[in-house]
Amino acid sequence: MVLLKALSLLPNRSRLQRTLLDTTHILGSVCSVSQNAAFATQTTSAVHTKVENIRNIGISAHIDSGKTTLSERILFYTGRIAEMHEVRGKDSVGAKMDSMELERERGITIQSAATYTEWKNTSINIIDTPGHVDFTVEVERALRVLDGAVLVLCAVGGVQSQSYTVDRQMKRYNVPCLAFINKLDRQGSNPARVLNQLRTKLMHNAAFINLPIGLESNCKGIVDLIQQKAIYFEGQQGLVLREDEIPQEMRTEAIHRQEELIEHVANVDGVLGEMFLEEKKPSPDQLMAAVRRSCLQRKFTPVLVGTALKNKGIQPLLDAVVSYLPYPSEVQNHALDESAEKESRKVILNPARNDENPVVSLAFKLEAGRFGQLTYLRMYQGCLRKGDYIWNTRTGKKTKVSRLVRMHSDEMEDVTEAFAGDICALFGIECASGDTFVNQPNLHLSMESIFVPEPVISMSLKPAHPKDLDNFSKAINRFTREDPTFRVYYDADNKETIAQGMGELHLEIYAQRMGREYGCQCVMGKPKVSFRETLLQPVEFDYLHKKQSGGSGQYGRIIGILENLPPEDYTKVEFSDETSGTNVPKPFIPAIKKGYMQALEKGALSGHKLSGLKLRLQDGDHHIVDSNEISFIMATHGAIKQCYEYGAWGLIEPVMTVEVTAPVEYQGAVMGQINRRGGIITGQDSSEGYFSLYAEVPLNDMFGYATELRSATQGKGEFTMEYCRYALCKPAVQEQLIRQYQESLGQGTASSSKKKQRS
Repeated sequence: MVLLKALSLLPNRSRLQRTLLDTTHILGSVCSVSQNAAFATQTTSAVHTKVENIRNIGISAHIDSGKTTLSERILFYTGRIAEMHEVRGKDSVGAKMDSMELERERGITIQSAATYTEWKNTSINIIDTPGHVDFTVEVERALRVLDGAVLVLCAVGGVQSQSYTVDRQMKRYNVPCLAFINKLDRQGSNPARVLNQLRTKLMHNAAFINLPIGLESNCKGIVDLIQQKAIYFEGQQGLVLREDEIPQEMRTEAIHRQEELIEHVANVDGVLGEMFLEEKKPSPDQLMAAVRRSCLQRKFTPVLVGTALKNKGIQPLLDAVVSYLPYPSEVQNHALDESAEKESRKVILNPARNDENPVVSLAFKLEAGRFGQLTYLRMYQGCLRKGDYIWNTRTGKKTKVSRLVRMHSDEMEDVTEAFAGDICALFGIECASGDTFVNQPNLHLSMESIFVPEPVISMSLKPAHPKDLDNFSKAINRFTREDPTFRVYYDADNKETIAQGMGELHLEIYAQRMGREYGCQCVMGKPKVSFRETLLQPVEFDYLHKKQSGGSGQYGRIIGILENLPPEDYTKVEFSDETSGTNVPKPFIPAIKKGYMQALEKGALSGHKLSGLKLRLQDGDHHIVDSNEISFIMATHGAIKQCYEYGAWGLIEPVMTVEVTAPVEYQGAVMGQINRRGGIITGQDSSEGYFSLYAEVPLNDMFGYATELRSATQGKGEFTMEYCRYALCKPAVQEQLIRQYQESLGQGTASSSKKKQRS
């Protein structure tokens, strides 16, 4: 490489350089073995790297901005892999960081993938994250444990919906970032417009530190504004960097953009601000130091440009990661001391890479590997060695570290120890995502857990074949442990399994994974709503159950009132014994109550449960020989049926409290959506360009809202909902449910039921 770079500066270089480049490509495959061997030695030596020479970074962006392609180029240029493959390449190999078969098939990242590499004597731990909003928890837990990030923006799309989400996550965890404007080779690319969006939409104090030399098909290289030089990426794979003077037609723009850079940094950095006021021009080293100081404090975002697919701009980005993003000891991490005798207090952790301090580490991701559960750990303090014992501070469980590995996508490389600042993985650890591990049993420290957004969509889920129930249970147990936003529960009311997630794609991916990885094909559908039947006004009953079949028969009579409870008690059922004397002997009262509860399980109107009722037992009759428990149970069933004949009944449904948050410009569209779904708006407020709308909407009308909201707000809107109360259904919904139930019973129309329904 050094020889090629030197030759590139010679005037008559073309023939000799071509020969050497051809030789380089021929030797590429031979060198791959030696590269792997070299990284095997780095595996053992990397843990001893000085803390100043470590970077933990994440690559985050909106879907299809080129994150995985960028990760592939970084691994190639740092010598981590011998060949580059495309996300949707013709060779069907796929990118290194997309290790799952489903990822390579769909061309999207589903799970975050971790790897490590080395650039200019600096160890870089990289986590490539998904861009789709449905997998936002992968970005969340990656940013929780990283020290810096690269925000990738498309030169055509600019700041898009998921860019907002990623930016909010970076602010939540106070993660400094660089911005990389990718895809300069695409038609319509406009990095200046993207920079303006970064300033106006995400409110970043940002400026170029690179400028592109040409756009679209004419993209040749970049201009380094700090060093004031042009860099060209030559050779078939952009391996040869040629430095030259800035092209004549770009010199004015380069000077203007450098002045703009100095001005933006001077506004937030005191040292450079004084030089700016004194009209002194900073040297390149002084300007780089000022950019680093302001970037670490999240007061300034350096913006770089390039095109990963065409192999341009990657090496300067790596230089910027080393120069401007923090190393572990520059980020202050703290744990909560939860000792029993005192209140929890914050304890600052020591990032020194030695074993003088006790181990404190955070399990931020779980994954089912070939050898059992794989637990990803971020080391915050101390040294963890193979064979050590560690304790889970949440459960107090003691575990031996039998195997310690570093991850390279889906490949594992064994290490003997891991120090503060490292990202490693363990096998055989029973824990949950967000648990803290220490190496002393009396050390009650816990890291702040990961923010987990609430699921926004629910669907029914069941195996296509009953014989697959065992595999279905295994898959559910595994996926719910790995992904805290994927939740599954059994709805006893409707006798179905409900899966909750962040979107339709999220649930669809898990259903496909069950089929691929467990051989369990699943059927998904709209979940049933827990409707209830209730009485609209009190009704009296007097029912006699009498049965003679030779010998001892059955005899039981009950008299009383079935009342409706007020709306706030629609979910309750009550029983009141108001009898006196011995007409209904006290030993039979529990049987009457049991019969009452059994009769509530299925109503005659629509087949749903009954609720919001109170049975007042006032009198009755019994037979000295024929009365028994079953007699009074059957008498109670008959009494409820009698109430259906003479009472006025209706259906009630769950109403949800919904909170929608979106940019102010979409306020009208969101209010229109809520009104169309039969919602009642209860309030709204706004701040910092976003508004929050509060409403009460029937649950039956909320299905599919997540997709509709994202479509109407370009993916920038979010909503949460929780149960509020039960309320009477609309007449149209009630008639439809009654008709469907009657048809399911084979009774044709629901005319007979409509006669029973009296208002």
